[in-house]
Amino acid sequence: MTKRTAARAWFGLTALAVLAGLVIQTAVTANATGGHFTTVSGRLFNLLCFFTIESNIIVLVTHALLAANPERRSTVFRAFRLMGVLGITITGIVFHTVLSGLNDLQGAAAVADFFLHTASPLLTVVGWLVFGPRGLIDNRVIALAALFPLLYLGFTLVRGPIVDFYPYPFLDVSEHGYGKVAFNSVLVAMLFVVLALGARAVDRALAKRETASA
Repeated sequence: MTKRTAARAWFGLTALAVLAGLVIQTAVTANATGGHFTTVSGRLFNLLCFFTIESNIIVLVTHALLAANPERRSTVFRAFRLMGVLGITITGIVFHTVLSGLNDLQGAAAVADFFLHTASPLLTVVGWLVFGPRGLIDNRVIALAALFPLLYLGFTLVRGPIVDFYPYPFLDVSEHGYGKVAFNSVLVAMLFVVLALGARAVDRALAKRETASA
């Protein structure tokens, strides 16, 4: 098996795993009872307002595209590729350090939780480290990728008081106030910057290694 074939297989596997998690979570959310949103449409729209779900959707689309053609290099794709890698990495880190103990999930909800918060980050990061593609990260791509968390934060803080709901406790202005939420947001932003700069450095180092061994 060539590396290109292995890469396409890994990207395809990752896309399928994420798709499974999204489908299961959508079904769980649609059939949920109680909660803040009382209609199916309200619950499903709210599901789309979680950073976890948005990151996984980006991961799904970019990995499906890579499975079809691992050599994609357009600026738009490069930005979304980095958005997916960084977004899902942040999702995994924040979930397992801050959020994992907040809910005792069972059955299908636990399965979806595993796919979206554990399998997806691991498959994405390992796939990026092993298969790349390399040479896609520069300062412009980092700036474009940063639009994702910035726009998400702005949307969440505007929507929150309108619907009286915040998807994550550390963004809940009604509970913590704008000062604490701003501090929490700065911490996440710093994590994003560190990961982005780290990804650029690792990408360049791996690209040089691949060139040297070619």
